[in-house]
Amino acid sequence: MPTEINVITSWSFQMEVPIPEDIGPLLVPGETPIAAYKTFRDSAVFTDRRLIVRDAQGLRGKKVEMYSLPYSSINMWSSENAGTLDFTAELELWTRAGKIKIGLGRGVDVRRLDQLFANILLGNH
Repeated sequence: MPTEINVITSWSFQMEVPIPEDIGPLLVPGETPIAAYKTFRDSAVFTDRRLIVRDAQGLRGKKVEMYSLPYSSINMWSSENAGTLDFTAELELWTRAGKIKIGLGRGVDVRRLDQLFANILLGNH
């Protein structure tokens, strides 16, 4: 019987937004940002090498936790579009560390993200 993989974290993407101008210092030489999404408190940026999620914390949001998920650690992903009564879509990423759930608000095209993952994870093969 397969074992259930624990969810190690979850994020919520509200809508696609322009790539934040202050992302530059977080990138390595040659890394290119592709798309960005508004999260509950900050933003998530897809680059050609990884997913960077910034999570502002505290009352004033001055404390920021950074997540960096290299695409090489993703083993599998799944997507679920919004149904008739369920207005949110969802992505799940299975990684070496565990499973990550990403809730997608109405302003996010789940099929665009599916295509983004397919191009990044499978495009080089």
